[in-house]
Amino acid sequence: MLSHQSSAPMEKPVRRPAACVLAALAVLLLGAPSTAGAHSPIRYVALGDSYSAASGVLPPDPTAPPQCLRSLGNYPHVIAAATGAHLTDVTCGGADTGDYVAEQYPGVAPQLDALAPDTQLVTMTIGGNDSGVFLDSIVQCGAAGASTLGTGSPCKDRYGSSFEDTIRNTTYPALVDRLRAVRAEAPRAKVAILGYPWILPSSGGCFDRMPVAVGDVPYLRSLQTTLNDAVRRAAAATGVTYVDMNRVSEGHDACQPLGVRWIEPVLQGTNPVVVHPNALGERGMAAQAMRVLRLG
Repeated sequence: MLSHQSSAPMEKPVRRPAACVLAALAVLLLGAPSTAGAHSPIRYVALGDSYSAASGVLPPDPTAPPQCLRSLGNYPHVIAAATGAHLTDVTCGGADTGDYVAEQYPGVAPQLDALAPDTQLVTMTIGGNDSGVFLDSIVQCGAAGASTLGTGSPCKDRYGSSFEDTIRNTTYPALVDRLRAVRAEAPRAKVAILGYPWILPSSGGCFDRMPVAVGDVPYLRSLQTTLNDAVRRAAAATGVTYVDMNRVSEGHDACQPLGVRWIEPVLQGTNPVVVHPNALGERGMAAQAMRVLRLG
């Protein structure tokens, strides 16, 4: 009897801590589901030009300024739908780096105004419209190709290295300046800039759809390589993620058939805004961006 009575009080200090631990674990486990569901959507801002806006792709964005030709099928909307992000889309057709800090059209605010200290994700394509070089060169080369019925290299013969020189000397420093400004306005955001998907194949071309002389096809391809390299170098110089479109867009240029091509040609295309991504191209750009950024 004495040994039984003396041992009973000793059991209590051992059992109470164990009970407290089990109770605490129960609270944590029961509380876990409500905590896990409390995450708010990513605050995502999309900047950029017509390749970001998907100009000409249906359906149009009814909230966008009409001049911007923004589509609900652009790659920012695809990314937002896949990730559940809260998207603020200020992409606008025709934008260049200057439109990040100044009104592109009356009533269309500078694109950087959309950024905030709590922005978490920023994507863009920009630079192709700077100095009227990249897309204008395709127009100029198309006119030159028509004058020779697709033979020779009339555009290269006329313009030489001038287009690429402008990209290296003017577009590149402008990209660096604007990417730094983006990072300053959204210091905690993951910022990504996409390269431009291939417009033309490396050689040959398709004069019936893209009226560029056969000798100017590699010339324009080299020009696009220079532009994408300027974008890549500007991203590296500013700590921004570069989304390389070169490999994934190979074989999806404007010379390919419908259902394969990502870029619509000048002739025989389906997009009223020619030499721009179609819906398939925008989805391809979104997929590559999400892959590089590890989203979704």
